[in-house]
Amino acid sequence: MTVTVLPILEPDTKPAAPLAKVMNERLIRFAKELQEIHLKALESAEPLFDDVVVYISYNSKYSIRWKIVNDVPGNIEAEVAGQCGRLGYIKWKTAAYGVIDKS
Repeated sequence: MTVTVLPILEPDTKPAAPLAKVMNERLIRFAKELQEIHLKALESAEPLFDDVVVYISYNSKYSIRWKIVNDVPGNIEAEVAGQCGRLGYIKWKTAAYGVIDKS
């Protein structure tokens, strides 16, 4: 299984806010660690030709939130949820399809 974790970064502002830059770099690092360390075991999960794509971002309180953005089996979703929960990440809740979540 191919595991992809994508950080959803805050857009660059002019002039660049130092805090935004630090937070974006931190999010990139967390995405890499989640993909290469914490979800590494999923690479050998069956079926091997499937993908799991996870977005991570900050909510308005600067907590890290996550969501799986493609269809995956329940056991894969449970594994991602377990790993993210151990890291203190919260599930990214969206009220409805196509609605931008402000949390």
